[in-house]
Amino acid sequence: MKRSLIALALLAALPFAASAQDANSGLSYNYVQGGYVSTNTDAGDADGWALGGSVAVHPNVHLFGSYTSQNVDGVNADFDQWRVGAGYNKSFSPKADFVANVAYEKYDAGSGLDFDGYSIEAGVRGVLAPKFEGYALLGYEDGGDFDGDAYGRLGAQLKINQSWGVVADVKIADGDTQWFVGPRISW
Repeated sequence: MKRSLIALALLAALPFAASAQDANSGLSYNYVQGGYVSTNTDAGDADGWALGGSVAVHPNVHLFGSYTSQNVDGVNADFDQWRVGAGYNKSFSPKADFVANVAYEKYDAGSGLDFDGYSIEAGVRGVLAPKFEGYALLGYEDGGDFDGDAYGRLGAQLKINQSWGVVADVKIADGDTQWFVGPRISW
């Protein structure tokens, strides 16, 4: 049911996406990406796949969502994570935006072990070269069943052409490092 609602919300926003891209910075908040994800923690490691996307619904507002599914190394267990939220982006130079995101997060480790939480993050996203963009964000995540934690997130995209690129992202928190790499299609 939740998957259907997320998909429906993203599809409903698509007609607004083309007109909502911020032309000042040259950054697109309309994309779909997928790829490999890996998590390294003090308790163990996991890896798997991830899907994500974003849709601009206004020149300064975007909606985003992601899903990751990882297998825990050495154990017959998997770990799934949902993240859905909204962001604000505002150009402060011809090639850079201030970005702030807020998201609902759901963690599911199976066997009735699931946790709900939220995250907030803010930082800078910019065009670093004609075919290269990057971002740096500081964030905080918390939930009712786990302690809050600050984190840093760095990411980059190498643009192959106007529509296709390769993205990489690393999130570093206390005792936890999660990274992602994969293709992205932007419009």
